[in-house]
Amino acid sequence: MATRKDLANAIRALAMDAVQKANSGHPGMPMGMAEIAEVLWNHHLRHNPANPQWPDRDRFVLSNGHGSMLLYALLHLSGYALPMDEIRRFRQLHSMTPGHPEYGMAPGVETTTGPLGQGLGNAIGMAIAEKLLAAEFNRPGHDIVDHRTYVFVGDGCLMEGISHEACSLAGTLGLGKLTAIYDDNGISIDGHVSGWFRDDTPKRFEAYGWHVLRDVDGHDVAALEAAIAQAGRVADRPSLICCKTVIGKGSPNKAGSHEAHGAALGDKEVAATRENIGWKYPPFEIPHDIYAGWDARAKGAQLEAGWNRKFTAYARAFPKEAGEFTRRVSGELPDQWRTHAQDLLAKVNAKGESIASRKASQNAIENLAPVLPELVGGSADLAGSNLTLWSGSKAVSKDGGGNYIYYGVREFGMSAIMNGMALHGGLIAYGGTFLTFSDYSRNALRMAALMKIRNLFVFTHDSIGLGEDGPTHQSIEHAAGLRLIPNMDVWRPCDSVESAAAWIAAIERRDGPSSLLFSRQNLPFQARSAEQIALIERGAYVLADADRPRVVLIATGSEMGLAMGAKKELEGQGVAVRVVSMPCTSVFDRQDAAYKNAVLPKGVKRVAVEAGVTDCWRKYVGLEGAVVGVDRFGESAPAGDLFKFFGFTVEGVVNAVKGVL
Repeated sequence: MATRKDLANAIRALAMDAVQKANSGHPGMPMGMAEIAEVLWNHHLRHNPANPQWPDRDRFVLSNGHGSMLLYALLHLSGYALPMDEIRRFRQLHSMTPGHPEYGMAPGVETTTGPLGQGLGNAIGMAIAEKLLAAEFNRPGHDIVDHRTYVFVGDGCLMEGISHEACSLAGTLGLGKLTAIYDDNGISIDGHVSGWFRDDTPKRFEAYGWHVLRDVDGHDVAALEAAIAQAGRVADRPSLICCKTVIGKGSPNKAGSHEAHGAALGDKEVAATRENIGWKYPPFEIPHDIYAGWDARAKGAQLEAGWNRKFTAYARAFPKEAGEFTRRVSGELPDQWRTHAQDLLAKVNAKGESIASRKASQNAIENLAPVLPELVGGSADLAGSNLTLWSGSKAVSKDGGGNYIYYGVREFGMSAIMNGMALHGGLIAYGGTFLTFSDYSRNALRMAALMKIRNLFVFTHDSIGLGEDGPTHQSIEHAAGLRLIPNMDVWRPCDSVESAAAWIAAIERRDGPSSLLFSRQNLPFQARSAEQIALIERGAYVLADADRPRVVLIATGSEMGLAMGAKKELEGQGVAVRVVSMPCTSVFDRQDAAYKNAVLPKGVKRVAVEAGVTDCWRKYVGLEGAVVGVDRFGESAPAGDLFKFFGFTVEGVVNAVKGVL
């Protein structure tokens, strides 16, 4: 029978062999955390390799994702559908084992990690989701939502500023089912971290309100067992277990040094390590008794079967709640959703309000949230400006429950937490800040797009139109920058109807995130037919047409009023103009060629109008067209003065059109 030392050494062997074969990777962390991983995965983690999507499984996040071979070894050894051939193909093209764990590539990978600290933020989002769903669905004697979230973190995760943002909030919210395990090995790529990282990490987390276990020997399985069990008994605070480890443990010449961090050990050192740890087997060979010691399939099946029995009893006692829970975790929208959404568009169109699109956004939330109980909102300390609150908003707190998170001034932490909530399932998250501060969130936005998860990022004050706050707050390049992120849909609606349509499209989208860009200032309502309203979801459509147009004006957001004014002026001068509203360029780009050609006919000159950088519009207007935009930073002045100063006037648009004819 395999010993626990054998089980841990299996991780070391797979890690050093896979990295050596790829001649690329990070063997040191998996070798240093092998005992920690064995204790957690074999004795505490509730999971079922045969069903990685079991709703009440514990969540495990490898925030220090450069050590991805640790996770791949755990998945393979415990019985997930990750065969040894894929371990051999570590870091190779189209393998299930990319250089950093990627959500959707291998079963059991709960999130994409690698950009340090974000996995920790994701785990906090998962723990928040568990807490909210438990408060909503559990009933006395029927705890159908009752799982923990575990996250491994390294020095790099804790150096990154996002760790402060997210962990401070986690302590405030009292996330008692969250356990972070800190791999305190004192080494990063540049060497011993004592030269640049001397934080008293336990005191830091105690100040956040966490339960902290100090100086646990990360290679002593008894000490680890006791620490994880103790963390599990603390219900009112998240726990941090600080484990002292040796990076690359087992390597006779490179353990404890940065040489084991980010490069293959080398053939000689791999051979020496085998001898040093007593591993007698060739590369990628695991004995049957070690596989048996790791195999979690039977135990996992029992755990899930027990939950299934619990859920069956719950469904008998609370059939309505059980049906709602099943719908929510499947990601399906309510049966009445589409009808309600279409009724909302008709109602907003009939009302015909000329209001700021941020207010139109709030109105949309007010109408959609009552039929979408999974919607959980929030804002980075700007709720009164973003207008992300609605009448049914209830603050999420330490006491549990709620549907609105006051994130504080933590844009990056907010966005990573939202990603974790989306990955957990059962909730649809939205969170708001000013568009210019999307820069603080950008890497989390990129990760949402990379993972193709449904998240709604609300960005208001979307241009120079916010006025007196000046260039530090005026978004010039931000809409274009967000559009450059693959798989990110960016909506910049021009009025109340398009604002509601943008919300509906973002909620209905299941294969990626959406950024919703809204104005501070009032925008004129644009009259539309029912047919035109139906076309908004295609990303661009003809808002106002003319017989045999000589020019097509393309506009978004607050500049649509200028385009419509220019159309009227030009037609008074005998120039036929088509106005196209393009609230979402990426959605329009996904349409078939026939539709795109119908909206933007070939051979007709084009002029785009948007209060931002101009380069991104060249793909639509061509070199022979023109763009009315702004390619410099803004100024501090009232919005009306700024629009005139930068040429965003009817006259300016008319002159641009005349320049291309």
